Amino acid sequence: MASQDWFDKDFYAVLGVAKNVSEADLKKTYRKLARQYHPDSNAGDPKAEARFKEISEAHSVLSDPELRKEYDQIRAMGSGARFQAGGPQGAGFEDVFGGLFNQGGRQQSSASFEDLLGGMFGGSGGFGSTSGGFRGNGGPTKGRDVSANTTLDFVTAIRGETIKLQPQGGSAINVKIPEGVIDGQKIRLKGKGEPSPDGGVAGDLVLTVSVRKHPVFERDGQNLRVVVPVTFAEATLGATIEVPTLGGEPVKLRVAAGTPSGRILRVKGRGVTSSKGEGDLLAEVQVAVPSHLTADALKHLEAFAKAMPNENPRDELIERAKAS
Repeated sequence: MASQDWFDKDFYAVLGVAKNVSEADLKKTYRKLARQYHPDSNAGDPKAEARFKEISEAHSVLSDPELRKEYDQIRAMGSGARFQAGGPQGAGFEDVFGGLFNQGGRQQSSASFEDLLGGMFGGSGGFGSTSGGFRGNGGPTKGRDVSANTTLDFVTAIRGETIKLQPQGGSAINVKIPEGVIDGQKIRLKGKGEPSPDGGVAGDLVLTVSVRKHPVFERDGQNLRVVVPVTFAEATLGATIEVPTLGGEPVKLRVAAGTPSGRILRVKGRGVTSSKGEGDLLAEVQVAVPSHLTADALKHLEAFAKAMPNENPRDELIERAKAS
């Protein structure tokens, strides 16, 4: 916003406060109005959004002591006059302020105008700075980005939900966590950072997500992995077993006879769902070896071992190692 716009905008009226309002009361009023008209609380309401921008713009000027002083001086000096870029008759800054300097000619009024405003804007011979914003000739500057961190449990990261963040010294904000976020992912929330110092757009909030580990499931891209123990008998003879799912009822899977440890059984569509697609649940079979056997079981197992062919399952592994 260029400085000439200050003539048209009564920031005190926008916030509904007196010109001698204290900093504390100004801040209190701004927060109340910002909560009332924030876009998150008025989804799809363009009037509320426009009102929120007016409130933010007014607060960004009046909350800065230097900007507020300059604003008050310009409003008092101009008495409602506005800057113009120049019309068909060539009217501009000098024509608008001609009466203020009691000068009939352009040359003298221009010099007086620069002398008067030189100190007000921190420079000599006119506006001086060209850095942008209220004090310069450039456009409004964007507010600063703000960084934050949050830790989510495994299920929340997979399913997604709206969480509440409490910035230090600010009001709580609701943040929509999308489905399938990963550990270390950054989420950029437009307009949730610091307000612009000169009426521009607010900065962004950059949220870094940490995800806690799950005691059962592990993420593998869009898939979920789970290790499923089976008994020696189940793996040898074959069986139908139950496998847990994330946040749902167990599903039944068929373990074929002779299934070794490490074989993967796939459950379609029970993995991670996100904008990248839908993953599966990968159940890794792990043959559980009993640590304690009864005397009767030990007797039968020894008989089983004797009945098996005299083969060494490591023979091929050893031969390949020698050949390499």
